[in-house]
Amino acid sequence: MDELRRKLLFRSEHRGTKEMDLILGTFAREFLPTAADAEVAAYQELLQENDPDLYNWISLREPVPAENNNSILKKLIGYQVAGVAKT
Repeated sequence: MDELRRKLLFRSEHRGTKEMDLILGTFAREFLPTAADAEVAAYQELLQENDPDLYNWISLREPVPAENNNSILKKLIGYQVAGVAKT
């Protein structure tokens, strides 16, 4: 992986809350190596959001605001829902 993707992976795994470390870390490990540059840029923007907001959106506890409702967040939600269904 290039330097930006490695940094994003690190940021995904070290968010400050264990739940988000696990959710974003596992997603980033699968997503980042093959993501297109535009997707990587969108993921980088997504990581600017606060953990409580991200957690509530990903866990479907709150609706995603229109300005954050993009393909990357949809992939992340789908990934999380599929992961929960497997357990």
